[in-house]
Amino acid sequence: MKPSLPVQPNHIAILRLSALGDVCNLVPTVRALQRQWPDARITWIIGKGEHSLLAGLSGVEFVVYDKTTGIAGMRALWRQLADTRFDVLLHMQQAIRASVLSLGLKAKVRVGYDKARAKDAQHWFTQYQLAPHPNAHVLESFMDFARVLGVEDERLEWNLPVNDTARNEAQVISGEAPYLVINPCSNVRLRNFRNWSVEGYASVIEHAWVQYGLKSVLTGGGSALEREIGDQIEALCQPGSVINAIGGTSLKGVLALIDHAQAVIAPDTGPIHMANAMGTPALGLYASTNPQRAAPYLWRDFAVNAYPQAVRTYLHKSVDEVNWGQRVRHPSAMMLIKADDVIAKLDTLLAHTALTASAGSTDED
Repeated sequence: MKPSLPVQPNHIAILRLSALGDVCNLVPTVRALQRQWPDARITWIIGKGEHSLLAGLSGVEFVVYDKTTGIAGMRALWRQLADTRFDVLLHMQQAIRASVLSLGLKAKVRVGYDKARAKDAQHWFTQYQLAPHPNAHVLESFMDFARVLGVEDERLEWNLPVNDTARNEAQVISGEAPYLVINPCSNVRLRNFRNWSVEGYASVIEHAWVQYGLKSVLTGGGSALEREIGDQIEALCQPGSVINAIGGTSLKGVLALIDHAQAVIAPDTGPIHMANAMGTPALGLYASTNPQRAAPYLWRDFAVNAYPQAVRTYLHKSVDEVNWGQRVRHPSAMMLIKADDVIAKLDTLLAHTALTASAGSTDED
């Protein structure tokens, strides 16, 4: 017999371990749940790195799982929550690791994706599945979990916390002059082929500097590849036009940099969604992934979209012929994006931002 969903949940569990962009897209669902049931406890089981980004999120109790600890870490987490029974577990991670982790959690009902969206047989680990939602953006897929519980107020709200330490860190890096944030690399541990060209970034930096007087702050992790790419970009740029902070910031520090940036440019990686969450204009670069599914939600119209061309070129199909979420895993896919296309989008984005700011100022007057 299918268990019923709680009408008035007292304790809600969210299981979503990764990744940075995804947890940013999930926060509006948390806020919707909080508005619906302000007295309910919300416990979010989350990855270690993702927690360092969201630590301090109001009204949320975090339980951190470090995936490098494997089964031993799962057992420790199960012991930690041995006396906790959730009214509902929202299983939002489509990966076998998360499903195995879910087995040791006590919940009256477990909600997961419908079969079409469930990967790694996730539907075997849940008792209640979402209604189908074909061609949904990642943020919308998360919001479906609030909808199935009866939440109607779907206003998008983030309010990510940024502490003074992070703001001071960002201030030391950026100084007082206006700037862009450019995060050139996606996850270097995966062969996801989401990284664009060094020459392309250098051309965009040059345009922002000459045309708008905007410096560009490069952000990213401290891996050898990321540092090498940052050094190569910097070597092609005019002195003073770029600040290379790759490997030199905390995640909260990057969030603070993004909060005061004029815009953020990045491929499909965490900082582009961090920008979306902070209300900072976001210019996403998409060829290997579908921007209709994964572009920064509030700035989808400003994404550079070479995905249809990549699908035609490397999969020999049209977008309508491939599965929703299909990736183009080819090392040359992102090279379909031309510097002139990115520069044109940046001009449009900055003009839109200036117009919006001017309209807001007029309204206040």
